[in-house]
Amino acid sequence: MDTFRHELAIYLNDHLAGATGGVELARRIAHEQKDADLSGLARDIEQDRDSLLRIMDALGVRQDYVKIAGGWLGEKLGRLKPNGRLFSRSPLSRLVELEAMSLGVDGKAAGWQTLRRLAEHDDRLDQVHLDELTARAEAQRQCLEAMRGRAAAALLEPEA
Repeated sequence: MDTFRHELAIYLNDHLAGATGGVELARRIAHEQKDADLSGLARDIEQDRDSLLRIMDALGVRQDYVKIAGGWLGEKLGRLKPNGRLFSRSPLSRLVELEAMSLGVDGKAAGWQTLRRLAEHDDRLDQVHLDELTARAEAQRQCLEAMRGRAAAALLEPEA
């Protein structure tokens, strides 16, 4: 395997690990919050992961199951972070989780943009689809920012 192909495989599998953790986080908080916007976002994030898998397949990149498991496990371990409460969920948890999701969406958007540049030289990649994925990531970022802003206001603004 040439150096470029090897590095591309690492890059895409790193994104796949992040996408796996992102899907798990989005599903969990949508379920816990019983929030329609979060449920829709979780579905979109899962579809984005599926798109990444199709892109990897088109490029002949094998999935690194160790990295995938690491992404899944990382989300589970993230639940163990101290939150100021011993046995219950902290109101701070929603804000931190939305911020983590925002970071993931920013990383995903950067990945789509990188692949879009590659698509200019590789006809196995669909430029239009990558543009759509980038636009969807931007819409997700805006949605998350609105949710994050509301969560921050509810938590951090002094009560009247």
